[in-house]
Amino acid sequence: MIERLKSLIGKLETRTLVLLVALAGASWLFLIVAGEVSEGGTDALDHRLLLALRTPGQPSDPLGPRWLEEAVRDVTALGGFTVLTLLTIVATLLLIFHQRWREALIFAGTVIAAQASSQLLKAFYERDRPALVAHGSYVYSHSFPSGHSAMAAAVFLILATVTASVEPRRRTKALIYGLAVTGVLAVGVSRVYLGVHWPTDVLGGWALGAGWALVAWLLLALTDPRQN
Repeated sequence: MIERLKSLIGKLETRTLVLLVALAGASWLFLIVAGEVSEGGTDALDHRLLLALRTPGQPSDPLGPRWLEEAVRDVTALGGFTVLTLLTIVATLLLIFHQRWREALIFAGTVIAAQASSQLLKAFYERDRPALVAHGSYVYSHSFPSGHSAMAAAVFLILATVTASVEPRRRTKALIYGLAVTGVLAVGVSRVYLGVHWPTDVLGGWALGAGWALVAWLLLALTDPRQN
C-alpha cells in the first residue's frame, strides 16, 4: 500500500512538473511575440505572410476560388464568440448532468478566464488590424492577440483535456486531441487568410489559449481524486 502511494505521488509530481514547464513555455512564447509586436520587429514578416495568401498584385483577392473563401468563413466562425459560447454552455451542462462537477467547474472557469484575458490584452496592446488587404470578415476590436485563435485554442483544448481525462482508451484520447488541434490550427489560419489578423496575432492567440488549456490540465491533475 505504501509503495503504491509513493508511485502515485511520483506520477503526480512528474505530471505536474511537465505541465508547469509547458505552461511556462507558453507564457514565454506569448511574451516574446508580444514584445516583438510592440517594437515592430515582426512587421516585415507579417506583411510577407499576409500577402502570400493573396493573388499577386491583387491584395483584395485571397488565393483560391470563391467557394474556398466562403468555406474559410465557415471555418473562422468556429472560433467566434457565439459558437464557442454555445459550445461552452452545452459542454458544461453535459458534464453537470453526468455529475462531473469538478470537470465542469474547471472547464467553465478557465474558458471564462481565457475570454477575459484575451479582451484585456487586446485593450492593452491596441494593435491595429491589417490595412494592407481587404477584410473578408467583419471585425470591431483590436488585433493582438487574435481572439478567435485564443478562444478556439482555449475552448477546444480545454474541452479535449476534460473529455480525455474521463476517457480510458488511449486511441480515443489521441483522436480527441487530434480533432481539437486541427480545429485550433484551422481557425487561426482562417483569420490570416481572411486578412483580419496578422500572423503574429494568431501565434500570440494560440500561445494564450494553449496556456489556459495547460492551466485547466494542471488543475485536473492536482484535483484528481484518484491521486489522493
